[in-house]
Order: sequence, then structure tokens, then C-alpha cells
Amino acid sequence: MIESDIKAKLSFSDGTPDIDLPIYKGTVGPDVIDIRKLYGQTGKFTYDSGFLSTASCNSKITYIDGDKGELLYRGYPIEDLANNCDFLEVCYLLLNGELPNAGQKQGFEELVMHHTMVHEQMQFFLRGFRRDAHPMSVLTGLVGAMAAFYHDEIDYSDEKAREVAQIRLIAKMPTLVAMAYKYSVGQPFIYPDNKLSYTANFMRMMFATPCEEYKVNPVLVRALDRIFTLHADHEQNASTSTVRLCGSSGTNPFAAISAGIACLWGPAHGGANEACLQMLNDIQANGGVDKIHEFIAQVKDKNSSVRLMGFGHRVYKNFDPRAKLMRETCYEVLEELGLQDDPLFKLAMTLEKIALEDDYFVSRKLYPNVDFYSGIVQRALGIPTEMFTCIFALARTVGWIAQWEEMITDPEYKIGRPRQLYVGETSRKVPNISVRK
Repeated sequence: MIESDIKAKLSFSDGTPDIDLPIYKGTVGPDVIDIRKLYGQTGKFTYDSGFLSTASCNSKITYIDGDKGELLYRGYPIEDLANNCDFLEVCYLLLNGELPNAGQKQGFEELVMHHTMVHEQMQFFLRGFRRDAHPMSVLTGLVGAMAAFYHDEIDYSDEKAREVAQIRLIAKMPTLVAMAYKYSVGQPFIYPDNKLSYTANFMRMMFATPCEEYKVNPVLVRALDRIFTLHADHEQNASTSTVRLCGSSGTNPFAAISAGIACLWGPAHGGANEACLQMLNDIQANGGVDKIHEFIAQVKDKNSSVRLMGFGHRVYKNFDPRAKLMRETCYEVLEELGLQDDPLFKLAMTLEKIALEDDYFVSRKLYPNVDFYSGIVQRALGIPTEMFTCIFALARTVGWIAQWEEMITDPEYKIGRPRQLYVGETSRKVPNISVRK
């Protein structure tokens, strides 16, 4: 952080003396006002529900400019990474700060693929869940349980132990996600095949069966690999902040990542693409393309409870840069699978066209976001709707790990402890039970 010569002067009308607050400049983005000594100097806290104007950390990993529609991983635009790198290269970048050269890439791939197997006893742990349990509840339990199976890597103060745990999480997450899926549909688990790429290996574990050979489709593998890349990190969102806050207590990385998965499960966060596809299914069930204008009218009606899912974004006030890339992939997958005329996909494309041309949506910058297209692509790949958030968690694991490692090694690292504005009862005596109302 670089301290600015300019200070923020905070004045009070209650007689509290004015104070000067330091201002720090990042390499890009808004300046920040340092309020860490505010309570000590004034006895007052700041109030920022939802942390909309509060920087909780300094970070070198990801930068978002919502007004420009810009997303950078370690300074590289997401467009360049998605078009020129595979997911494991992006993993290496997020963990190490630079893209790998050819030798580093090969070594990293071999290291990750060496750890794709999971402890055999985890199968018995998995079988303790009901088969109809939501895969995200299963995944939360499996990842949290890794601390019991790999307890030699839970000492967060040991740099080598942290490195091994990080690689294990990246390597084993596809195996665990595939196991959760296979268990839910009653099919046998498929062990990893480390001759395949990271993403091809995952697709094989998801969709292969022992009774026939699985054929890798490079177009579909590339599509899923792009989904992974686009979801690898996204600055200090709810689940990443959860990982940081959980990890700030000194807990092991498996527990911290499990907490992130639990947060991601929320429909307002990782469940957005699942909600989007459900919206499309509802429209289809109520008349499809022929009735879509009735749906649009309901969306525009202020008194209606109908919401348009998969459009607009809390951070991006312009077009979501990931959506542009996912749109290209969407059309590639539909063409490869011959699904251009599928009723649900035609409905989605009709809705996209309306949103991009209708002044109501354009003026409000309600452009299709990454969730709109990624849900369509995953459905085309054969991934069940309830597995969408698991795919998101798989991809985001590397971002969570990078953020956790950055926090642990930050000299200013402290256990997180948000404050509050208390509006409850003041101190009072406990009345005798006979006189309580």
C-alpha cells in the first residue's frame, strides 16, 4: 500500500476533536481511507451493512472494475487468459503470481494429477449420506472431512504443509464432485485417469461407466475448462470473504474451503445459474417462446414478483466480461451437439435477444451475465441442475486457496472481528417468573 499525501479530515458536531485519517492508494481502483484507529481515537465505529464501502484486506490477486466491465487475474485480462491458457495454467498464475513457462506448466500438471485419488475410506464416509441429499451438502461434508483423512496438512504455520494441502484440494475436488454425483444417481465411482487433462479427467469421472469406453470430446472439454477459468476467482465476494474470515481464526484450509462452499450454496451467490435455468424451465412450461412476451411484461410490472434471472450483476454495471466469453462457448457447444433447435435453448436465445434490444433492459444495463450462459452450457454437457453449484465450487477452489494463502502470509493478518450497531434492550434485571408476562 502507498500512503497518499492527502489526508481525510473527519469532523464531529458533538465536540469530539477532528481527526486526520490516512488515505492509501492501490495500483488501480478507488483510494481507501484507513479507519483502523478510529475507535481508539473517537470511541466510534463506522457502519457499513453488507460491507459495500469497506475494504477488508489488501490483495494482489484479482481486480474488478464494474463500470468498465473489466476482470483481471494477477493483472491479466480474463479475455486473454480464457483464449490463451487452460485452467491449470490459471491455477498456477493465481497461486504463484505469474504464468508458468513450458517446464513449470508440465511440472505443475504432473504434481496436481499425482494427487487426484482420494483416500479409499472417503467412500464409506460418503455412503453415510442419503442418496437424495443435495450434492452441495454432500460436498461441504466431504471437503470438511478431508482434515480427518489428511491431518498431516492442517498446520497452517508450516509453509510446506500449506503447499501440499493446496495442491490436494485442487487435485481432489474434481474427484469429490464426481463421487457426489455418481452416488446421487446410483452409479459406481470412476477412478481418475491421470493420462487425461484435468478437465477431461473430471468429465470422464462424471460420465463414464464401467460397461463402455468413454470418448473425450475436445470441444466439450474446452467449454468446461473455460467455465472453470471464468469462475476461478472474483475478488472479495461473499464466499471468498467467508474463507478469509474462517481462515483468520487459524483453522485448517480444508475447514476454511468447506465454509466457502457452504456460503457459495446460497441462491444469491453460487446458485444463480441454477435459478436461471429454473426460470427458463418455468417459462417453457407456461407456453415457451410463444408466451415469452407475457413473461417480459410481468418482469417490467413493478407490482409483479416475477424476476429476471441471469441478467445484470451487482458488481458489473456494464457487460459482464465473462458473459461475452461464455456466450461464444455456448454457441460452440450447441453447434457441436446439434442442439440449436432444442426448445429450451431456443427460448434462452430469444430471451437474450429481447434483453439486448429492449430499451427497458438496455437502459438499466440488465445484460446477460455469466450465469445465464454457463447454466445453458452445463445443461448441454449433461450436468444436472443440482450439480451446477458444485461445478462452481470446483472452479472457485483455487481462488479461495490463493486468497487464504495471501491472508495467512500478510504481516497485518489478524482474526476477523466485525463490529455492530447495537439497537437492543439496555441492561435490565431478571424479573421473578411469577410476574413475567
